[in-house]
Parts: sequence; C-alpha cells; structure tokens
Amino acid sequence: MGLSEQMILPFEDRVDHEIESFIPAASNQHAFDWIGRWPDWPFTAMVLVGPAGSGKTHLASLWRKNSKAASVDLADAGIEQAAALTAGGEPVLVEDCDRVLDETQAERTLLQLYNLAKASGSRLLLTARRAPSQWRLRLPDLESRLNSAMVVAIDPADDELLRKVVVKLFEDKQVEVKEELFAYLLLRCERTVSRVAQAVETLNRISKERQRPITVPMAREVLFQSDDD
Repeated sequence: MGLSEQMILPFEDRVDHEIESFIPAASNQHAFDWIGRWPDWPFTAMVLVGPAGSGKTHLASLWRKNSKAASVDLADAGIEQAAALTAGGEPVLVEDCDRVLDETQAERTLLQLYNLAKASGSRLLLTARRAPSQWRLRLPDLESRLNSAMVVAIDPADDELLRKVVVKLFEDKQVEVKEELFAYLLLRCERTVSRVAQAVETLNRISKERQRPITVPMAREVLFQSDDD
C-alpha cells in the first residue's frame, strides 16, 4: 500500500485468513510447511503451539478450508458429538485446547476424538498457547496419546515479521499511514504480535472516534504517554 498521508475510508474492518495474506517469516515457516503438507501427515494429531496473535488461527483456518475439516469446541462438545464428527473419517480442528482442558469432561471428549480419529484414519489439528507437556492433564491415557502427537511451535516474532504485521493490519482496516508511524510503533511496542495488534486496534478506534488521521503524535499520546511521564 502507499505510505501517503493517512485517509479514513468508509469500509468495514476485514479479517483476512486467505493464504495470500499469510505473512511468512522464519518464526512461522516450519508451521506453515506442515500445514501445507496436508494430507501427508504421518501422525494422528498435530499440535500447533504459539503465543496469542502469532498466527495460529490463520494457519488453522487455512488448514480447515483445505481439508474440509469439522471444528469442535471442547468447552461445549460431548463424547457423542466427538463420535459423530469422526464417524466418516473427516479431519477435525480443535482450537485453544490448553484454555479449555481444565475439566475432566473436556479431556474425555478430546481422548475420544483422538481414539476415534486414529481408528478411522482421520487427523486432528489442535491449537494451543503451550505444549501438551504443560497442560497438566488429569487423564493418563490422554497424556499418553498426546505424547505421540506432532508438536509444531511458532517462534516469537522478529522485527521483519512485526513490521509486516503492522502493515497488514492497517491494510485490513483500509487505513493508510506514513512510514514513520511503522518505525515508531516497532520502536515503542512490546515485541509481540499480540501487543502490536492491540496498538493498531486502539489507534484505529481513537482515529474513528476523533475523525482524525493516525499519526506519531496520536500514538505517543494514546499508547505511550504514561511511559514518557
């Protein structure tokens, strides 16, 4: 996009999870490669691990679209639903596993999913912020199954990826900003994708409320004023 003076345009914000919009970098290339190897997965389950905002949802969305996978929420699903989802051997996506596996029922459902998927030759893609070894599982059988899963980590973002993320987020919102704003955000923001994304969301909201362009002075006032006091 052009880096001319920013304009507020009358478009809705967009969430773009198409393959063309995925931002490749050294930190996520390994995970991206494994997603692209579907259906040639020599394991029943793959666990995609990474911090918030690292791209897990984007990669999971690409995989689900390509594989025609069903999606299940362990917080709501029961063993009966697990059986129905895997009856035909279809792949299944389970997101945010480590955030819902705090109840034995959710563990039982995931164990059932794993067993049925293995029996039917299906595959599971699990996403989480932490590796299965850190989930503090109550069911030894589930722990044993996940020990054989393929764990693929998305590493912390480097400077190149963070800059690409900032550019993409503003593009998704149909907002143009000057180059100096990118440099300023990367200099002052915490070095994580989630923090950079939060900064962009905040600036976009304030810009709309004030009907003013997003500038470095606005970013300094809204995001970092307390740091300078």
